[in-house]
Amino acid sequence: MPNNIRIAAALLLGPDGQTLLVRKRGTQAFMQPGGKIDAGEQPVEALARELHEELGLEIEPSDAVYLGHFSAPAVNEPGWVVEAELYQVTVDEPVNPAAEIEEVRWIDPAGDGDLVLAPLTRDLILPFYRQSLVTV
Repeated sequence: MPNNIRIAAALLLGPDGQTLLVRKRGTQAFMQPGGKIDAGEQPVEALARELHEELGLEIEPSDAVYLGHFSAPAVNEPGWVVEAELYQVTVDEPVNPAAEIEEVRWIDPAGDGDLVLAPLTRDLILPFYRQSLVTV
C-alpha cells in the first residue's frame, strides 16, 4: 500500500487565461498551489487556507469550482502518492510567495513554460485543463 498525501490544489487562472504554478523552497519542480488537508477539514477549506498562507490570496470557498480527484507520484517525497482534490479558481489580484513558496510563475497552460513540473501538474492537471479548453 503506497503512502498517500491528501491535498487540495488549485488550477489558478488569471484574467489572461494563464495559470499560476509555485515552487517550494529547496525544490526544483513547479506545481499547483495548495497543500495538505488537515484532519476534519473540508478540501475546499484547506485550499482557501493554503492559498492565503502561501500566496496571500483571499478566496471564498464557494468561488472554487471542483474539477475532480487526481493522483500521481509525489515529486518531493519518493515512494509517496499525491491524492489531490482539484479546484479551479480565477483571480484578478497580485500573488506574493510566502511561507514555504520560493517562486511563483504564470505560464500559458498550453505549454510547460520551460519549467520542471511535478508529475501531477505535468501528466494530469495541465493535460486535463488543455482538454477542457478544446471541448468548450
